[in-house]
Amino acid sequence: MSDLSAIPSERFPRHIAIIMDGNGRWAVKRGLERVRGHQQGARTVREVVTECARLRKHHGGPDYLTLYSFSIENWKRPVEEVSFLMQMYIDYLQSERATMMENNIRFKQIGRLENLPEPVLDEMNITIEETSKNDGMTLVLALNYGSRTEITDAVRAIAEKVRAGQLEPSDIEESTITDHLYTAGMPDPDLLIRTAGEMRVSNYLLWQISYAELVVSPVQWPEFSKDDLHAAICDFAGRNRRFGALDHTNTLKT
Repeated sequence: MSDLSAIPSERFPRHIAIIMDGNGRWAVKRGLERVRGHQQGARTVREVVTECARLRKHHGGPDYLTLYSFSIENWKRPVEEVSFLMQMYIDYLQSERATMMENNIRFKQIGRLENLPEPVLDEMNITIEETSKNDGMTLVLALNYGSRTEITDAVRAIAEKVRAGQLEPSDIEESTITDHLYTAGMPDPDLLIRTAGEMRVSNYLLWQISYAELVVSPVQWPEFSKDDLHAAICDFAGRNRRFGALDHTNTLKT
């Protein structure tokens, strides 16, 4: 197990984003239906979420955990699997609200709300309301999410303000775009974790991860453990984040 006690709080990632990959392959490898992988993956979500909340309480971070739950492209999957995932999402929110309250977790959702079933929206709104006064870690679920869609929606909103005379084109800056994304008000991810060994970011938080540290784990999401999470955080803490500047750290050491 990786030792986090030696990591100072300022070296902890403030915002962790995770691409939870490998659920279906985990199930198929075991001769199971793909949906069984999603069920096991939901158990991993609970473990990782509660561990991140504990780390924030005792180590100072992360403040935000954003999980890629369902992409806009996922609607292309078989109808039965999509229906199962939507129902599983409803079940997750109903069953985990108590856990969120116990761990002082605030819930937030990002993505396009249209096309989501009404029961999903109902449970989402209930969870947002019930956890709104919590001041611990914020759990963000990206559902019906795609980063290009998010940026497109932001550009449309900015264009509407320009057309209405509320904003001059010359006044548009990077911060303007940031303030119109689904993640407005949130810090950018410091650490992006992808499971199952896939070396791509899959249309996830493309604007926000510009300077995120990437950790690719070979472990499929249903088997991703607290130890794997700790290892990723230790990896992050050991890196020198230059943000485009020269790195003068340890230049005198041999």
